[in-house]
Order: sequence, then structure tokens, then C-alpha cells
Amino acid sequence: MNDASMIACPATREAFRQAARWFVDTAATVDDWGRPGLGEWTVRDLVGHTSRALLTVEAYLGQASPGVDVDVASAADYYPLALAAVGDPALVAKRGRDAGAALGQDPAHRVSVIADRVLRHVDAAAGDAVAATPVGAMRLADYLPTRIFELTVHTCDLAASLGVPAQAPDAAASVSLHLLGDLALRRGLAGALLLAATGRGSLPAGFTVL
Repeated sequence: MNDASMIACPATREAFRQAARWFVDTAATVDDWGRPGLGEWTVRDLVGHTSRALLTVEAYLGQASPGVDVDVASAADYYPLALAAVGDPALVAKRGRDAGAALGQDPAHRVSVIADRVLRHVDAAAGDAVAATPVGAMRLADYLPTRIFELTVHTCDLAASLGVPAQAPDAAASVSLHLLGDLALRRGLAGALLLAATGRGSLPAGFTVL
């Protein structure tokens, strides 16, 4: 593990904790799990999909062998590989619905239980822990920002569907915005993003750095 990752890991873990807690707290306010969530998803589907940002950390940490070589060096490297591996958007939608169904009769409670368990795993993980993701082994310190990004963006989606302000925690928002900027750089979209964010232009419909 390089020095930068070791230094970043405690702050990254705290951002992950904040993102997870914000997701849990927002899910706890849901009073109609069948209301529209995001695209074709209901709120239950959206919460189920978002819960996978927690469950994958638990699963991938458990699969990594000690001393395994790192294949993916950064969160920004991860996204192009992961998106290429996703395949059919219909399968992504189905996974969200399946994850929502798996939350059972009390989705908010189930999400809270998952978050508590996963946060304990992350707290207990060594500083040089490696996650065996589907696109290659990654340092936990490099993988967590992708999960923070997913938790933060999708909790913003959830807040929007519930009609409440999307007040992302500072640490989680900072990590997410940093990754967003890195992704924009890689796709040659930094200029457009900077102009729009400073009131000097607008972004076309469907603009994304992913």
C-alpha cells in the first residue's frame, strides 16, 4: 500500500460512515415504498440498489486473499471497467428490484442492520486491506470512494423522490465531488463541468461523467 492510500484511509472510512448513516437516516423516513424512485425503479428498488454499495464492500473484503496484487489502482480507474462489465441496463434494473425485494417487510430496519454490520467490517479491516472486486483487486482505501459516491448520489436520488433537500454530509460530498472531478478529467469533460458549475454555461440533457 502506498503512503497516500495509508494517509487517506482514516478520512475515507469516516466519509464512508457518514454516507452510510445518511442513507440509513433517509431510508428511515420513507412512508410509501411503492412510490416512484428513479427511472423504472420504485423507492424500494432504489433503496435496494443503494444497499448494494454496502453489501459489496462486505462481500469483496471477504474474498480477497492476503498479499494479493492490486489490479485497479484508483477509484477513477474502477468506473470505466465496472461500467463496461455491467452489460444490459435491464439486468441492472432487475438487480435493483431483486435487492429491494430482499429487504423484506421492514426495508428501513434491514438497511440499518446492513449498515451497522458493514461499518464494523470496515472498522476492523487492516490499513492495507484489499477488496476483490469483479474488475480486479483494489485497496480498500481506493475502493471505498466508489461506494461513497454510490451511496451519496443515490441518497440524493432518494431525497429527490421523497421531496426533501439532499443535504449530503460534508465528508461524503467531498469524496464524491473529488471522484466526479477525476472522472470528468479522464473523459475530457472538465471544461464543460467547470463552466456550468460557475454559471458560465449549461450542460446538455443527459450529461454524465460516467
